[in-house]
Amino acid sequence: MRRWLGAATLRLLGWTSEEGDPVPNRCVIVAAPHTSNWDFFYLILFAWRFGVQLFFVGKHTLFKGPMGPVMRAFGGVPVNRSRRDGLVGQLANALNESPRMGLVFPAEGSRGWRPHWKSGFYRVAQVAGVPISLSFLDYEAKTGGFGPCFVPGTDMKADMDIARSFYVDKRGRHPQLFGPVQLEEEAVALEPWRSAVAD
Repeated sequence: MRRWLGAATLRLLGWTSEEGDPVPNRCVIVAAPHTSNWDFFYLILFAWRFGVQLFFVGKHTLFKGPMGPVMRAFGGVPVNRSRRDGLVGQLANALNESPRMGLVFPAEGSRGWRPHWKSGFYRVAQVAGVPISLSFLDYEAKTGGFGPCFVPGTDMKADMDIARSFYVDKRGRHPQLFGPVQLEEEAVALEPWRSAVAD
């Protein structure tokens, strides 16, 4: 039913679907470009269209009381930032304990322009030993879906080159707000080189 509803709604709104690598049952899903509140709405429709089960991260206090079952029903995963095992460890455990979980990360961390991506999605995938699936929305072409899927290794730059190559021609709702596809750790690693060139 969800597949039909997702496909029908996307057609009604004038969007077409593109499917790349199959989305694994357990994986980290990068949501990009993320420049608008509408992005999550469209991502849900494309997930329904392709039969992908989405999950999102929420503060553990939101899952207490009567809202707890509601949050979980919509794919919420509670995390406690004060726990010693940390956010990455908790999310990696949640992935390993679930038979089916596509854990969504808006890698930019904000709808506004940022000079680099947050590396949480990459670290969680590494620790959990699960693939990273690159989802996308191209508002200019009105296409969306899921592209390349890869297991992060020991070469961060090579892994991120896959993402850079994929997102180079993708246009968000507000293209000027889509920053460089680069992790902060990559930017830090380049600083000595930049300083040497400047000298």
